[in-house]
Amino acid sequence: MNNPGWEEKRPEVIGQRITALIAKLDEHIEDPAVRIELKHALLHLADIKLALNESSIVAVTDHKGIIQYVNDKFCEISKYEREELMGKDHRIINSGYHGKTFMNELWRSIASGSVWRGDIKNRAKDGSYYWVNTTIVPFLNAKGKPYQYLAIRNEVTELKRVQEELQQMMKQVMIVQEEERRRLSRELHDGIGQSLFSLLIGMDKLIQDGSLDDAERLRTSVSHLMEDVRSLAWELRPSVLDDLGVVPAIRTYTDNFTNHYGIGVKLDIHLRRRLGPQEETTIYRIIQEALTNIGKYADVDECCITLSDLPDRIEVNVVDEGKGFQRDSSTKGVGLFSMEERARAIDGQLVVQSQPGQGTKILLIIPKKS
Repeated sequence: MNNPGWEEKRPEVIGQRITALIAKLDEHIEDPAVRIELKHALLHLADIKLALNESSIVAVTDHKGIIQYVNDKFCEISKYEREELMGKDHRIINSGYHGKTFMNELWRSIASGSVWRGDIKNRAKDGSYYWVNTTIVPFLNAKGKPYQYLAIRNEVTELKRVQEELQQMMKQVMIVQEEERRRLSRELHDGIGQSLFSLLIGMDKLIQDGSLDDAERLRTSVSHLMEDVRSLAWELRPSVLDDLGVVPAIRTYTDNFTNHYGIGVKLDIHLRRRLGPQEETTIYRIIQEALTNIGKYADVDECCITLSDLPDRIEVNVVDEGKGFQRDSSTKGVGLFSMEERARAIDGQLVVQSQPGQGTKILLIIPKKS
Protein backbone atom coordinates (compact mmCIF):
# COMPACT_ATOMS: atom_id res chain seq x y z
CA MET A 1 0.00 0.00 0.00
CA ASN A 2 1.48 3.35 -1.06
CA ASN A 3 0.25 5.43 1.86
CA PRO A 4 -0.37 3.55 5.12
CA GLY A 5 -1.68 6.72 6.76
CA TRP A 6 -4.84 6.73 4.64
CA GLU A 7 -6.56 4.27 6.99
CA GLU A 8 -6.64 6.95 9.68
CA LYS A 9 -8.79 9.13 7.42
CA ARG A 10 -11.56 6.60 6.73
CA PRO A 11 -14.97 7.69 8.13
CA GLU A 12 -15.36 4.64 10.37
CA VAL A 13 -11.87 5.13 11.82
CA ILE A 14 -12.50 8.84 12.36
CA GLY A 15 -15.80 7.97 14.04
CA GLN A 16 -14.01 5.58 16.40
CA ARG A 17 -11.42 8.23 17.23
CA ILE A 18 -14.11 10.81 17.95
CA THR A 19 -15.91 8.32 20.22
CA ALA A 20 -12.64 7.69 22.07
CA LEU A 21 -12.05 11.44 22.44
CA ILE A 22 -15.54 11.92 23.87
CA ALA A 23 -14.86 9.15 26.40
CA LYS A 24 -11.67 10.87 27.53
CA LEU A 25 -13.40 14.21 28.07
CA ASP A 26 -14.79 13.05 31.41
CA GLU A 27 -11.29 12.08 32.57
CA HIS A 28 -9.44 15.28 31.66
CA ILE A 29 -11.96 18.14 31.72
CA GLU A 30 -13.51 19.01 35.03
CA ASP A 31 -15.87 21.77 33.92
CA PRO A 32 -19.21 20.05 32.97
CA ALA A 33 -20.25 22.89 30.65
CA VAL A 34 -17.00 22.66 28.69
CA ARG A 35 -17.33 18.86 28.47
CA ILE A 36 -20.86 19.14 27.09
CA GLU A 37 -19.87 21.80 24.55
CA LEU A 38 -16.91 19.77 23.32
CA LYS A 39 -19.01 16.60 23.11
CA HIS A 40 -21.61 18.42 21.01
CA ALA A 41 -18.89 19.84 18.73
CA LEU A 42 -17.30 16.44 18.20
CA LEU A 43 -20.64 14.75 17.54
CA HIS A 44 -21.55 17.51 15.10
CA LEU A 45 -18.23 16.97 13.31
CA ALA A 46 -18.89 13.23 13.12
CA ASP A 47 -22.36 13.87 11.66
CA ILE A 48 -20.93 16.20 9.02
CA LYS A 49 -18.28 13.66 8.03
CA LEU A 50 -20.92 10.93 7.74
CA ALA A 51 -23.25 13.10 5.65
CA LEU A 52 -20.43 14.22 3.37
CA ASN A 53 -19.24 10.69 2.70
CA GLU A 54 -22.78 9.42 2.10
CA SER A 55 -23.71 12.19 -0.33
CA SER A 56 -20.52 13.16 -2.17
CA ILE A 57 -17.39 11.91 -3.88
CA VAL A 58 -14.54 12.93 -1.59
CA ALA A 59 -10.77 12.99 -2.00
CA VAL A 60 -7.93 14.50 -0.01
CA THR A 61 -4.50 15.21 -1.52
CA ASP A 62 -1.31 16.72 -0.20
CA HIS A 63 0.09 20.03 -1.50
CA LYS A 64 1.60 18.23 -4.51
CA GLY A 65 -1.71 16.64 -5.47
CA ILE A 66 -0.82 13.15 -4.26
CA ILE A 67 -3.95 11.29 -3.16
CA GLN A 68 -4.04 10.62 0.59
CA TYR A 69 -7.68 9.63 0.99
CA VAL A 70 -10.69 8.74 -1.15
CA ASN A 71 -14.09 7.63 0.07
CA ASP A 72 -16.15 4.69 -1.18
CA LYS A 73 -18.08 6.82 -3.68
CA PHE A 74 -14.83 7.90 -5.31
CA CYS A 75 -13.85 4.25 -5.77
CA GLU A 76 -17.32 3.38 -7.02
CA ILE A 77 -17.46 6.01 -9.75
CA SER A 78 -13.79 5.70 -10.81
CA LYS A 79 -13.92 1.86 -10.69
CA TYR A 80 -10.50 1.79 -9.02
CA GLU A 81 -9.76 -0.03 -5.81
CA ARG A 82 -8.70 2.26 -2.98
CA GLU A 83 -5.22 0.72 -2.94
CA GLU A 84 -4.78 1.60 -6.63
CA LEU A 85 -5.42 5.29 -5.92
CA MET A 86 -3.36 5.86 -2.80
CA GLY A 87 -0.11 7.67 -3.52
CA LYS A 88 -1.15 8.55 -7.08
CA ASP A 89 -2.23 11.96 -8.38
CA HIS A 90 -5.42 12.75 -10.27
CA ARG A 91 -3.77 12.10 -13.63
CA ILE A 92 -4.87 8.50 -13.06
CA ILE A 93 -8.45 9.58 -13.89
CA ASN A 94 -7.54 12.34 -16.38
CA SER A 95 -9.77 12.04 -19.44
CA GLY A 96 -7.66 14.32 -21.64
CA TYR A 97 -10.78 16.40 -22.31
CA HIS A 98 -9.50 19.54 -20.58
CA GLY A 99 -6.51 21.33 -22.08
CA LYS A 100 -3.37 22.56 -20.34
CA THR A 101 -4.81 26.06 -19.94
CA PHE A 102 -7.78 24.72 -17.98
CA MET A 103 -5.65 22.58 -15.65
CA ASN A 104 -3.01 25.28 -15.17
CA GLU A 105 -5.69 27.78 -14.18
CA LEU A 106 -7.19 25.27 -11.73
CA TRP A 107 -3.83 24.70 -10.04
CA ARG A 108 -2.94 28.40 -10.06
CA SER A 109 -6.21 29.14 -8.28
CA ILE A 110 -5.97 26.53 -5.51
CA ALA A 111 -2.21 27.02 -5.02
CA SER A 112 -2.95 30.68 -4.27
CA GLY A 113 -5.36 29.58 -1.52
CA SER A 114 -8.60 30.18 -3.45
CA VAL A 115 -11.50 27.75 -3.64
CA TRP A 116 -12.03 26.39 -7.18
CA ARG A 117 -15.41 25.33 -8.58
CA GLY A 118 -16.24 23.82 -11.91
CA ASP A 119 -17.19 20.75 -13.93
CA ILE A 120 -14.54 18.15 -14.80
CA LYS A 121 -14.72 15.21 -17.18
CA ASN A 122 -12.86 12.16 -15.83
CA ARG A 123 -12.13 8.67 -17.14
CA ALA A 124 -12.81 5.54 -15.08
CA LYS A 125 -10.57 2.49 -14.97
CA ASP A 126 -12.71 0.69 -17.57
CA GLY A 127 -12.31 3.59 -20.03
CA SER A 128 -15.78 5.06 -19.53
CA TYR A 129 -16.17 8.79 -18.97
CA TYR A 130 -18.06 10.66 -16.28
CA TRP A 131 -18.60 14.30 -15.32
CA VAL A 132 -18.35 15.65 -11.79
CA ASN A 133 -19.26 19.05 -10.42
CA THR A 134 -16.21 19.78 -8.29
CA THR A 135 -15.27 22.05 -5.40
CA ILE A 136 -11.62 22.04 -4.32
CA VAL A 137 -10.86 23.63 -0.95
CA PRO A 138 -7.23 24.38 0.02
CA PHE A 139 -6.24 23.93 3.68
CA LEU A 140 -3.65 26.57 4.59
CA ASN A 141 -0.78 26.41 7.05
CA ALA A 142 0.34 29.22 9.36
CA LYS A 143 2.18 30.87 6.46
CA GLY A 144 -0.95 30.91 4.31
CA LYS A 145 0.34 28.17 1.99
CA PRO A 146 -1.74 25.10 1.08
CA TYR A 147 -0.62 21.90 2.76
CA GLN A 148 -3.66 19.83 1.74
CA TYR A 149 -6.60 19.94 -0.67
CA LEU A 150 -10.12 18.61 -0.09
CA ALA A 151 -12.06 17.85 -3.27
CA ILE A 152 -15.82 17.37 -3.01
CA ARG A 153 -17.57 16.14 -6.15
CA ASN A 154 -21.05 15.24 -7.32
CA GLU A 155 -21.73 13.31 -10.51
CA VAL A 156 -23.45 15.32 -13.28
CA THR A 157 -22.89 12.96 -16.21
CA GLU A 158 -26.56 12.76 -17.17
CA LEU A 159 -26.97 16.53 -16.91
CA LYS A 160 -23.98 17.03 -19.20
CA ARG A 161 -25.40 14.52 -21.66
CA VAL A 162 -28.67 16.42 -21.84
CA GLN A 163 -26.82 19.72 -22.20
CA GLU A 164 -24.73 18.32 -25.05
CA GLU A 165 -27.86 17.03 -26.78
CA LEU A 166 -29.52 20.43 -26.44
CA GLN A 167 -26.39 22.09 -27.78
CA GLN A 168 -26.35 19.77 -30.78
CA MET A 169 -30.02 20.55 -31.37
CA MET A 170 -29.34 24.29 -31.21
CA LYS A 171 -26.41 23.79 -33.58
CA GLN A 172 -28.64 22.01 -36.07
CA VAL A 173 -31.34 24.67 -35.72
CA MET A 174 -28.81 27.39 -36.50
CA ILE A 175 -27.47 25.47 -39.49
CA VAL A 176 -31.00 25.03 -40.83
CA GLN A 177 -31.72 28.70 -40.12
CA GLU A 178 -28.66 29.83 -42.05
CA GLU A 179 -29.47 27.51 -44.96
CA GLU A 180 -32.99 28.92 -45.10
CA ARG A 181 -31.65 32.46 -44.96
CA ARG A 182 -29.25 31.63 -47.79
CA ARG A 183 -32.08 30.23 -49.89
CA LEU A 184 -34.37 33.21 -49.25
CA SER A 185 -31.55 35.63 -49.92
CA ARG A 186 -30.77 34.01 -53.28
CA GLU A 187 -34.44 33.92 -54.23
CA LEU A 188 -34.89 37.58 -53.35
CA HIS A 189 -31.81 38.59 -55.28
CA ASP A 190 -32.01 36.25 -58.26
CA GLY A 191 -35.79 35.80 -58.47
CA ILE A 192 -37.76 38.86 -57.34
CA GLY A 193 -34.77 41.17 -57.82
CA GLN A 194 -34.23 40.09 -61.43
CA SER A 195 -37.94 40.35 -62.21
CA LEU A 196 -38.02 43.89 -60.84
CA PHE A 197 -34.90 44.74 -62.85
CA SER A 198 -36.57 43.50 -66.04
CA LEU A 199 -39.64 45.61 -65.17
CA LEU A 200 -37.37 48.60 -64.65
CA ILE A 201 -35.84 48.18 -68.12
CA GLY A 202 -39.31 48.02 -69.67
CA MET A 203 -40.35 51.18 -67.88
CA ASP A 204 -37.18 52.96 -69.07
CA LYS A 205 -38.22 52.07 -72.61
CA LEU A 206 -41.69 53.53 -72.01
CA ILE A 207 -40.17 56.77 -70.73
CA GLN A 208 -37.81 56.99 -73.73
CA ASP A 209 -40.77 56.51 -76.06
CA GLY A 210 -42.33 59.63 -74.54
CA SER A 211 -44.96 58.03 -72.34
CA LEU A 212 -46.71 59.83 -69.52
CA ASP A 213 -45.07 61.16 -66.36
CA ASP A 214 -46.80 58.36 -64.43
CA ALA A 215 -44.23 55.99 -65.89
CA GLU A 216 -41.41 57.97 -64.26
CA ARG A 217 -43.15 57.91 -60.90
CA LEU A 218 -43.74 54.19 -61.27
CA ARG A 219 -40.08 53.68 -62.17
CA THR A 220 -39.02 55.52 -59.01
CA SER A 221 -41.27 53.30 -56.87
CA VAL A 222 -39.88 50.13 -58.48
CA SER A 223 -36.31 51.40 -57.96
CA HIS A 224 -36.98 51.96 -54.28
CA LEU A 225 -38.55 48.53 -54.03
CA MET A 226 -35.44 46.98 -55.58
CA GLU A 227 -33.25 48.70 -52.99
CA ASP A 228 -35.47 47.33 -50.23
CA VAL A 229 -35.20 43.82 -51.67
CA ARG A 230 -31.39 44.10 -51.92
CA SER A 231 -31.24 45.32 -48.35
CA LEU A 232 -33.49 42.49 -47.12
CA ALA A 233 -31.44 39.90 -49.02
CA TRP A 234 -28.26 41.30 -47.45
CA GLU A 235 -29.71 41.16 -43.95
CA LEU A 236 -30.85 37.57 -44.44
CA ARG A 237 -27.42 36.42 -45.63
CA PRO A 238 -24.95 38.41 -47.70
CA SER A 239 -23.69 36.45 -50.72
CA VAL A 240 -20.20 37.88 -50.17
CA LEU A 241 -19.97 35.83 -46.94
CA ASP A 242 -20.25 32.61 -48.95
CA ASP A 243 -18.32 33.78 -51.99
CA LEU A 244 -15.39 35.74 -50.52
CA GLY A 245 -15.40 35.05 -46.79
CA VAL A 246 -15.99 36.73 -43.47
CA VAL A 247 -13.48 39.59 -43.80
CA PRO A 248 -15.01 41.16 -46.95
CA ALA A 249 -18.47 40.55 -45.45
CA ILE A 250 -17.50 42.41 -42.26
CA ARG A 251 -16.04 45.33 -44.23
CA THR A 252 -19.17 45.65 -46.37
CA TYR A 253 -21.49 45.35 -43.37
CA THR A 254 -19.62 47.96 -41.34
CA ASP A 255 -19.74 50.38 -44.28
CA ASN A 256 -23.53 49.95 -44.48
CA PHE A 257 -23.76 50.23 -40.68
CA THR A 258 -21.88 53.55 -40.71
CA ASN A 259 -24.09 54.90 -43.49
CA HIS A 260 -27.24 53.89 -41.62
CA TYR A 261 -26.37 54.87 -38.04
CA GLY A 262 -23.67 57.49 -38.59
CA ILE A 263 -21.33 55.58 -36.23
CA GLY A 264 -17.74 55.05 -37.33
CA VAL A 265 -16.27 51.54 -37.08
CA LYS A 266 -12.53 51.13 -36.58
CA LEU A 267 -11.45 47.79 -38.00
CA ASP A 268 -8.27 45.99 -36.93
CA ILE A 269 -8.34 42.67 -38.79
CA HIS A 270 -5.50 40.17 -38.81
CA LEU A 271 -6.93 37.22 -40.68
CA ARG A 272 -5.49 36.18 -44.02
CA ARG A 273 -7.28 32.89 -44.57
CA ARG A 274 -10.73 31.41 -44.92
CA LEU A 275 -12.25 29.70 -41.90
CA GLY A 276 -14.87 26.99 -41.85
CA PRO A 277 -18.42 27.98 -42.90
CA GLN A 278 -19.78 27.68 -39.35
CA GLU A 279 -16.93 29.69 -37.83
CA GLU A 280 -17.31 32.45 -40.44
CA THR A 281 -21.08 32.56 -40.01
CA THR A 282 -20.73 32.75 -36.21
CA ILE A 283 -18.20 35.60 -36.39
CA TYR A 284 -20.35 37.54 -38.85
CA ARG A 285 -23.61 37.08 -36.93
CA ILE A 286 -22.09 38.02 -33.57
CA ILE A 287 -20.53 41.17 -35.04
CA GLN A 288 -23.83 41.96 -36.74
CA GLU A 289 -25.80 41.59 -33.49
CA ALA A 290 -23.22 43.54 -31.48
CA LEU A 291 -23.22 46.44 -33.95
CA THR A 292 -27.02 46.47 -34.05
CA ASN A 293 -27.06 46.87 -30.26
CA ILE A 294 -24.44 49.63 -30.46
CA GLY A 295 -26.47 51.46 -33.10
CA LYS A 296 -29.67 51.26 -31.03
CA TYR A 297 -28.47 51.72 -27.46
CA ALA A 298 -24.82 52.73 -27.00
CA ASP A 299 -25.08 56.42 -27.98
CA VAL A 300 -21.54 56.63 -29.36
CA ASP A 301 -19.84 58.12 -32.42
CA GLU A 302 -17.35 55.28 -32.87
CA CYS A 303 -16.70 51.66 -31.97
CA CYS A 304 -13.90 49.19 -32.62
CA ILE A 305 -13.76 45.65 -34.02
CA THR A 306 -10.63 43.51 -33.70
CA LEU A 307 -10.24 40.12 -35.38
CA SER A 308 -7.05 38.25 -34.44
CA ASP A 309 -5.66 34.94 -35.68
CA LEU A 310 -3.65 33.69 -32.68
CA PRO A 311 -1.64 30.44 -32.44
CA ASP A 312 -4.31 28.53 -30.52
CA ARG A 313 -7.48 30.52 -31.11
CA ILE A 314 -9.38 33.12 -33.08
CA GLU A 315 -10.42 36.19 -31.07
CA VAL A 316 -13.08 38.72 -32.02
CA ASN A 317 -13.50 41.89 -29.95
CA VAL A 318 -16.30 44.41 -30.39
CA VAL A 319 -15.78 47.39 -28.09
CA ASP A 320 -17.65 50.64 -27.51
CA GLU A 321 -17.38 53.32 -24.85
CA GLY A 322 -21.07 54.08 -24.73
CA LYS A 323 -23.84 53.81 -22.17
CA GLY A 324 -23.21 50.20 -21.19
CA PHE A 325 -25.62 48.19 -19.07
CA GLN A 326 -25.83 46.20 -15.84
CA ARG A 327 -25.29 42.48 -16.48
CA ASP A 328 -27.98 40.35 -14.83
CA SER A 329 -30.62 37.83 -15.84
CA SER A 330 -33.11 40.56 -16.75
CA THR A 331 -30.77 42.02 -19.40
CA LYS A 332 -30.18 38.73 -21.18
CA GLY A 333 -32.37 39.29 -24.21
CA VAL A 334 -32.81 37.24 -27.35
CA GLY A 335 -29.82 38.88 -29.05
CA LEU A 336 -27.34 38.00 -26.30
CA PHE A 337 -28.80 34.50 -25.96
CA SER A 338 -28.41 33.98 -29.72
CA MET A 339 -24.78 35.12 -29.61
CA GLU A 340 -23.96 32.78 -26.72
CA GLU A 341 -25.64 29.81 -28.43
CA ARG A 342 -23.79 30.50 -31.67
CA ALA A 343 -20.49 30.55 -29.79
CA ARG A 344 -21.29 27.29 -27.97
CA ALA A 345 -22.30 25.61 -31.24
CA ILE A 346 -18.69 25.85 -32.49
CA ASP A 347 -17.16 25.05 -29.06
CA GLY A 348 -16.35 28.72 -28.60
CA GLN A 349 -16.79 31.09 -25.69
CA LEU A 350 -18.55 34.46 -25.53
CA VAL A 351 -17.56 36.92 -22.81
CA VAL A 352 -19.62 40.08 -22.31
CA GLN A 353 -18.30 42.84 -20.06
CA SER A 354 -20.39 45.95 -19.44
CA GLN A 355 -21.19 48.49 -16.76
CA PRO A 356 -23.50 51.52 -16.91
CA GLY A 357 -21.53 54.48 -18.22
CA GLN A 358 -18.42 52.37 -18.95
CA GLY A 359 -19.23 50.93 -22.34
CA THR A 360 -19.41 47.32 -23.49
CA LYS A 361 -16.86 44.75 -24.62
CA ILE A 362 -17.89 41.56 -26.39
CA LEU A 363 -15.19 38.92 -26.80
CA LEU A 364 -15.63 35.79 -28.93
CA ILE A 365 -12.99 33.07 -28.52
CA ILE A 366 -12.88 30.22 -31.04
CA PRO A 367 -10.31 27.53 -30.18
CA LYS A 368 -8.39 26.07 -33.09
CA LYS A 369 -8.97 22.39 -33.69
CA SER A 370 -5.89 20.22 -33.39
